[in-house]
Amino acid sequence: MTKAIRTPALVVRAFNVEVARIQDQTTDPQTAAFRLQFWQDALTIIYKKDQSQQNIPANPIAQELYKVCSCYSLPRRHLERLVTSRSGLIKARHFRSLEDLERYAEDAVSPIYYLLLNVAGIKDIHADHAASHLGKAQGIANILRSIYVSNHHKMMSLPMDILMKYGISQEEVLRGIDSENMRNVTFEIASQANSHLEKVKYNINILKNQKVIRMAYLLKSAIYIFFQARKIKVPKIVNQIFLPATGVDAYLKKLQKANFNIFEKSLQKQNTTLPFSLYYRRLTNKY
Repeated sequence: MTKAIRTPALVVRAFNVEVARIQDQTTDPQTAAFRLQFWQDALTIIYKKDQSQQNIPANPIAQELYKVCSCYSLPRRHLERLVTSRSGLIKARHFRSLEDLERYAEDAVSPIYYLLLNVAGIKDIHADHAASHLGKAQGIANILRSIYVSNHHKMMSLPMDILMKYGISQEEVLRGIDSENMRNVTFEIASQANSHLEKVKYNINILKNQKVIRMAYLLKSAIYIFFQARKIKVPKIVNQIFLPATGVDAYLKKLQKANFNIFEKSLQKQNTTLPFSLYYRRLTNKY
């Protein structure tokens, strides 16, 4: 990440990690709710008018978040969505449908990209669309990738409607039983993530090749309209913000190589080539 937004990006991601790991730290919904409420209260304090740092909770992340929010005027709603999305998941304990999963991904991941675009001062509808779709793709991929953790907590993270469609029971998923129908479940969910990833690429390409049409009207004996188009290069910072798409793409391809066996142990291993892919894309400013 470029120096211009490195610090705020680290703070935003640290806040997200702190909130996200709450559901992994405890199996007691009430304890998790109390911890999430701490962050809701912290945001209320941070965004209080004429607030000073001495009133911010003595938590390193809360302290740094206050500085970043004050400096960059981050929209409160995006930070709150990172909290409320986890709170809703802890209460529900499962996704009723694939649409539910997509909504969760939009609320739990996309706000990070909206915030980073805000920090970078990028206001563009295609950048916002890319952020939304990347959040959904990454959120869905995270759910697939975390199947072992979810099973450990006895939590059904896969959408119930897709499981019912292929006749897969919750018990089969929790026990890690591979079957053709289970692979069909994984394929359908992964395909949705890939669909969102393609839309990310589409919107980034529009950003790279966006055309501005200038029209000049000259009224004499007739009306003449002149069009002039020119390419606008997308700032490097945009590609850096959306670099995590590379990791999502790598995981989905790895899942495809495993023939969509979500329980394949190799999927849990670290991708040793990913750092090189990220570096290459950052260096060449290519998605």
